[in-house]
Amino acid sequence: MATVSYPASVPREGHVFPAFALIGWRWISRNPASTVAPILLPFIFLYFLFLISPGLFPLEVIGAMLFTTQNIGSWVLGDSATWRIECALQDLFVASPMGKVRYLFGIAVSNLIAAAPALVVLAVVLSFAVGHPVPWTSWAILFGALVVVWVLFSAIGVAMSSRLTSQREIWPVGNLTFTVLGMLSPLYYPLSYLPPLWQQAALFFPTTYAAILAQGAFGLAPASTGSMTIDAVLLLVLAVLGTAVALSLYRWRGA
Repeated sequence: MATVSYPASVPREGHVFPAFALIGWRWISRNPASTVAPILLPFIFLYFLFLISPGLFPLEVIGAMLFTTQNIGSWVLGDSATWRIECALQDLFVASPMGKVRYLFGIAVSNLIAAAPALVVLAVVLSFAVGHPVPWTSWAILFGALVVVWVLFSAIGVAMSSRLTSQREIWPVGNLTFTVLGMLSPLYYPLSYLPPLWQQAALFFPTTYAAILAQGAFGLAPASTGSMTIDAVLLLVLAVLGTAVALSLYRWRGA
């Protein structure tokens, strides 16, 4: 069996993220309309919510950013399932030294690039909606919450993709799962607006703590330093547990 040798000057590692980033960039550069689609759904929500409750608009914009980031998981599911079922690329990835963790982050980066324009637009809208200068620490907390949600739901998406057996399952499974998860968490409204039983159920979702943390950081909901610390810890704990479970359920070899 012939072996492939590489020149010493050619690096054999560090190409995963740039390669996947290029995939994401080529997608939006060849089809600019793909950058509009992620903006439409949250803006439709924002439009009607603004008519119903204009006083909550800054909070709702934060919810739209979290919802958009969460939906990256649905796109990861679609790409990963398509590459495995239709393009038969799974065996190629498994045979490479990449590994499933780097594959997860690679495909997550690829889809994050497509969602980035929507997140930038929403961030600009948020800066105007708040109506006063916001400390950089508030933006840092929001950014951290978005990163955690991005990693967690990308892991959920890639795990679910390995369980699908047909192209027909991708669209309904992805949309149903991630839309329902987005609606169960208080992204577009304060947690206190939910019925008591629903409030208790929402505390089991990491995005609930991401929303509470971001809302508190921007002064849109009552929060103390202590409570925000607790929310941050719970967000990280649930996200780490959720990501670990998702990766354990992901069928990497023999998928």
